[in-house]
Amino acid sequence: MVEFLKAVLFGIVEGITEWLPISSTGHMILLDEFVKLDVSPEFWEMFLVVIQLGAILAVVLLFWNQIWPFGQKNNLNPVGKSGFLAYCKKDIWILWFKIIAACLPAAVVGILFDEFFESLFYNSICVALALILFGIGFILIENKNKGKTAKINATGQITYKTALAIGMFQLIAAIFPGTSRSGATILGALLIGVSRTAAAEFTFFLAIPVMLGASLLKVLKFGFAFNGNEMMILITGMATAFLVSVVVIKFLMGYIKKHDFKIFGWYRIVLGVLVLLYFGITA
Repeated sequence: MVEFLKAVLFGIVEGITEWLPISSTGHMILLDEFVKLDVSPEFWEMFLVVIQLGAILAVVLLFWNQIWPFGQKNNLNPVGKSGFLAYCKKDIWILWFKIIAACLPAAVVGILFDEFFESLFYNSICVALALILFGIGFILIENKNKGKTAKINATGQITYKTALAIGMFQLIAAIFPGTSRSGATILGALLIGVSRTAAAEFTFFLAIPVMLGASLLKVLKFGFAFNGNEMMILITGMATAFLVSVVVIKFLMGYIKKHDFKIFGWYRIVLGVLVLLYFGITA
């Protein structure tokens, strides 16, 4: 029972930090210092990634109409006039092609160099520095954009060039833990003139193939030899992450309609300093 309660706690932290641009990795590292699951190192490594599947399901649920590319025959914007193509929504298929294009840089690097970068940068100092640097980045860019009108106000207006540019920022997050995947892509999108709402939505959509791919790789590496206790811990964490993610995504989309991202920048800086202090003292 204690291990299930720990899984709930990790699910809560995952559900909150995965979508807010504050780094789920940084928070998980801190939480692991105080709350440790009684599992093997191999399962723990897999758990940290696969728990994100619960968070993905929240995006699928909340944005279903914007990401599901099939509809009734003769929908408003079909790919073709007859047959199977009449059921395909052209604008959503185009959006998915842009999402895939944006995911390619991080996917290639992740598949080829994931373990190398993890061994090199997955430590408290690198995570803390990434938290601080990108926190400063949010503050500077929001100050720079103050009073300016965004050039791109909807995900449908994002071009392939813009999608690839956002994907390059996602690549930074794939290399440096603590950057925050959502933080890096939102920051990159703001920098090239995408509105906060469109940047957040596109970031959520990018998470679907990225997290599915990362989870699949981790499960294949771990194997499917789960015991009953491990399976329940994983399901508990995923279910909790899903429920919390639904609330957090709704909150964030409402919040950014009236506020900027600077508060998250300041939070990242404070957290980064705390991580440096804590691990400096305990070293």
